[in-house]
Amino acid sequence: MNTIADRLIEDEGLRRGVSRLTPEKIQKVFKELIAGECGARLKTYMETCVHCGMCAKGCHYYMSHKDPSYTPVAKVSQTIVRLFAADGKVDPQVIYECAQVSYTECNLCRRCIYYCPLGIDTGYIMSVVRRLCHKLGMTPQYLQDTAHSHSATMNQMWVKDDEWPDTLQWQEEEARDEFPGLRIPLDVEGADFMYSVIAPEPKFRTQLIYQAAAIFHAAGLSWTMPSTPGWDNSNMAMYSGDAEIMSRVERAHYETAQRLRVKRIVMGECGHAFRAVYDTANRWLGWKWHPVPIVHSVEFFWELIQQGRIKITHKYADPVTIHDPCNIIRGRGLMDKLRDVVHFLCEEVVEMHPNREHNYCCCAGGGVINCGPPFKNTRVAGNSIKAEQLKATGVKTLIAPCHNCHGGLEDIVSKYELGMHLKFLGDIIYELMEKPEAE
Repeated sequence: MNTIADRLIEDEGLRRGVSRLTPEKIQKVFKELIAGECGARLKTYMETCVHCGMCAKGCHYYMSHKDPSYTPVAKVSQTIVRLFAADGKVDPQVIYECAQVSYTECNLCRRCIYYCPLGIDTGYIMSVVRRLCHKLGMTPQYLQDTAHSHSATMNQMWVKDDEWPDTLQWQEEEARDEFPGLRIPLDVEGADFMYSVIAPEPKFRTQLIYQAAAIFHAAGLSWTMPSTPGWDNSNMAMYSGDAEIMSRVERAHYETAQRLRVKRIVMGECGHAFRAVYDTANRWLGWKWHPVPIVHSVEFFWELIQQGRIKITHKYADPVTIHDPCNIIRGRGLMDKLRDVVHFLCEEVVEMHPNREHNYCCCAGGGVINCGPPFKNTRVAGNSIKAEQLKATGVKTLIAPCHNCHGGLEDIVSKYELGMHLKFLGDIIYELMEKPEAE
């Protein structure tokens, strides 16, 4: 069996970090982490895993390579088990290997839970390893740069404070050619909801803001967006292991919604952002639940459809297939609502197999896509099984309600020459919806 040492990739951030480590420093930080942040959950997993290997088929890396060193149990054995066995006192090169395994050979997709007879959450274990790596200064360069952007600007893409409202004004002006009465309302207190997007939208995908505004306008909704920091709901610091920045960003998100006194937050089509604000940062901040009700756009669109707020002129004619984003399917259970929305919009839906909670990850999740060019080939080669799954559907339109999934799937579609094009739900709703003739 190969090991991680056989396929190490050079990364400037990891190489710089490892040069500053000593076995004594590693042991000190490891012991502090285990004693201060890890409790019965980690201990239970460590003591109950019987290394049976049944988790193997749950991992897209293993299914793509058929190499036992990529199995979830092997990843645990090469990282946290190794550290415990040495009481945390290991050579710095071991931490380099732990970083590559945890950051780039595990997407934290948690699919393996469904194959483990004991329900062990390898994604959680790898998150602990990432947390250790962060505290030791061992984060892949590109992912660390993204975490720095959150720290400096409170958003993922270094969007400056004045650029954000300028972008919204620009999209409002663009939309008025089609919807003369449309507004993107800023800082409206007491609106029914605050709409929350991720920083790649004002930076690269402004059409998604346009489309959302058009849908909300046509549906006659009471909504708002904030003009100040706290608007970005992405959070790559959650995946770098920097829980301090993660919680700072999400606290701003919660407090912005509270300041505006909105009834709830509607999240755009992004899985990792939903995970951060819905089920991770709130716990780190000491809340059992989040202080403002939160729904993902999949849930929200289905509400609008049920209420008759979204009316379509016709159905999408070409056959489509559905990609299930890990963080809203395995993490929130929206598999049926997603299908309800897609079947309402589309004439023919061809399911992938397996699907729903058993669907394969896009291989961009868990912040892996932000680890940058050194690791791009690792994740694309590590998901040839997803390419096979996509190709088997025989369709050309792939619906994925998640930004990171679009990034990962586009790389797979390109690498394996699948000839597919990707759609957000908002893309299709905007295309099909009944638009006011004149205002």
